[in-house]
Amino acid sequence: MPDISQHNLEIHANRAAWERKPALRRIYRRFYQEIAAALPDGSRGLTVELGSGMGNIKEVLPACITSDLFQNPWLDRIENAYALSFADQSVANLILFDVWHHLQYPGAALREFRRVLVPGGVVVLLEPAMGWLGRFAYGSFHHEALGLEKEIAWEVPQNFDPSRQTYYAAQGNGWRLARKIMTLPPAERPTALTDWELMRVKYFPSISYLLSGGFRGPLLLPNFAVPIVQAAEKLLAPFPMLTAARMLVVLRPREKT
Repeated sequence: MPDISQHNLEIHANRAAWERKPALRRIYRRFYQEIAAALPDGSRGLTVELGSGMGNIKEVLPACITSDLFQNPWLDRIENAYALSFADQSVANLILFDVWHHLQYPGAALREFRRVLVPGGVVVLLEPAMGWLGRFAYGSFHHEALGLEKEIAWEVPQNFDPSRQTYYAAQGNGWRLARKIMTLPPAERPTALTDWELMRVKYFPSISYLLSGGFRGPLLLPNFAVPIVQAAEKLLAPFPMLTAARMLVVLRPREKT
């Protein structure tokens, strides 16, 4: 399995693609706007993005604290999802954009999320979706595994060191979380999820994103055509099992009694 430094190499490669693809920037801005709209009104506490990569979320949420595992001049701080430096109950919103499916031990991360969140705080995930379109596109043209049948290791192994991670990816883990795991009664879920609520799921066909080629593929969508394709996407959104390629998921810890 590749070293975790592979993530940083991808960040720098993505930065070059970001600069040469205005259509991709336009599409991501729409994603950031969807994330911003999902944040609760009147949140008290910090808004923090984990795994910020290039930190572009500040274009829509300028007060958001950007972070990643690596020091980069455009980010605010270094943070590790398994060992956050924030004080207890100090964060109102945690944002993970294409990060959840890189968490090899999501149960350990969820415990940290719960620790730092204020009462009523939320975790917002933006993840690949595995409708027919998404499954075909990511399975055929993306370098990361879908992992739809692979068992999720919720808890860390003995002697796990958060600072010495390997590169992990299972693109379908967000889909599995929202479509299957969180639909189970709490008693039937993994222990790490028994005290979490699924507040919202929104699906996007994201044909515009797929045609943009993302950060690695060829650009098949000129910038002027992005709003036209996005308008067409609204007609397809009600059929997520067929058309979903992206999804927004909002989780909130149940208040302790």
